[in-house]
Amino acid sequence: MKQIIKILSIFIAIAAFWISLLETSVVPRSYTWMLPIYLIMSLGCYGLLMVGVGLMRFPTCPIEAGLLQKDVAEARDFLKQRGVDVGSD
Repeated sequence: MKQIIKILSIFIAIAAFWISLLETSVVPRSYTWMLPIYLIMSLGCYGLLMVGVGLMRFPTCPIEAGLLQKDVAEARDFLKQRGVDVGSD
């Protein structure tokens, strides 16, 4: 519930800022109407950047890799006992 309140308060603050820019003539009106689109595009670019950084820094998990290899070996043994051809080792 706290996260929803945080997101709503940020949204309300951004909306209030945008409406105040529309009411005042500090920024030309044609630019002010485009601000929500720029905000959405910026958030999309930020999201793509975070996904890219996460992929570049993808952690290797040697312990889990060893456990996975052990599970694969157990599955091969199990299938060989049942007479299933699992290919070459």
